[in-house]
Amino acid sequence: MEFLWSLIIGGIIGWLAGLILGRDVPGGVIGNIIAGFIGAWLGGLIFGSWGPDVGGFAIIPALLGAIILILIVSFIMKAVRGRSHNNH
Repeated sequence: MEFLWSLIIGGIIGWLAGLILGRDVPGGVIGNIIAGFIGAWLGGLIFGSWGPDVGGFAIIPALLGAIILILIVSFIMKAVRGRSHNNH
């Protein structure tokens, strides 16, 4: 049950990060979960573990990490799309 709770919280974190940025996370629900988990890890590395903790996630650093992750992924995808359009 704890694993399921972590998936739900990770998905919500990824979804909120995409909502804040006004960008869709690639991969839909699975992408949101992945962004939430990786964002929590990244946020923990950058900002530490503080604030409210839900489902094993320090919410504020996790959300900030997910926002950073989505910005990086969006930038890379935009660069790849631009490069593929320039090659045609």
